[in-house]
Amino acid sequence: MIHRRTLIGGAGGALALAAMPRLAAGAQLGAIGLQLYTVREIFQKDPVKTLEQVARIGYREVEFGGGGYDAMDHKLLRRTMDRLRLKSPSVHIGYDALLADLPKQVAMAKTLGADTVVLPYMTDEYRNEAGWKGALPNINRFATELKAAGLGFAYHNHDFEFTTRIGDKSMYDLLLEATDPALVKIELDLFWAIVAGQDMEALLDRLSPRLYAYHVKDRRADGNMTAVGTGTVDFGAIFARPSSKGVRHFYVENDQAPAPYLPDITTSFKTLRALRY
Repeated sequence: MIHRRTLIGGAGGALALAAMPRLAAGAQLGAIGLQLYTVREIFQKDPVKTLEQVARIGYREVEFGGGGYDAMDHKLLRRTMDRLRLKSPSVHIGYDALLADLPKQVAMAKTLGADTVVLPYMTDEYRNEAGWKGALPNINRFATELKAAGLGFAYHNHDFEFTTRIGDKSMYDLLLEATDPALVKIELDLFWAIVAGQDMEALLDRLSPRLYAYHVKDRRADGNMTAVGTGTVDFGAIFARPSSKGVRHFYVENDQAPAPYLPDITTSFKTLRALRY
């Protein structure tokens, strides 16, 4: 058990890991990443300047998602990242885009330097028995075809996968059971898992062999998102857990970051850079 102040909330009132200062110096994160959805408004207006600002803060990895990046000049984005010594290990690509033209998405991901494609969201039409069971074989197929193209694949959660039941199982249970664990990895959004009331210790242990990345997103006591370090989630306890050892990337995200955005992501970066666990 993780014996720190806890936050009770979400479906079932399950344990959520909560914030207290870490007492012992230990491990430290390497490269800290940013999910660019956090700064989508300024990124869409001026992607080059935004990447420069992100790199200046100290981030060394970015994950593309939202902000219209899919319609931008990907070669220009890659040249900019190379100049700034930024890497984009993974990119978010929607289900419909993967379904419509997978080779096009492969080319985009490779141009941006990614080694993994992440499926970030499933719309309402798939959140029922027919829709979800129809999508799961395609998710397996995406992973298989991406592997053949030299790319990995991961699934990113929100809360609905845990809270929507199909028969006696959640959508997330069915995802884990129906997909190949060697091919379909997990990018775990910690905020949404906590909102869904998950027992985080049990969930991390269950997912451990498949964990690829974390979305590091903090939660205030009122349930809203906030900059890392200004909420209640004890990320040190999460990262120190043995089941987190295989996690390769740690992406800051705040869907609700307030304008002008840069102070919010600076706070998150400084918190994680100082974190010892």
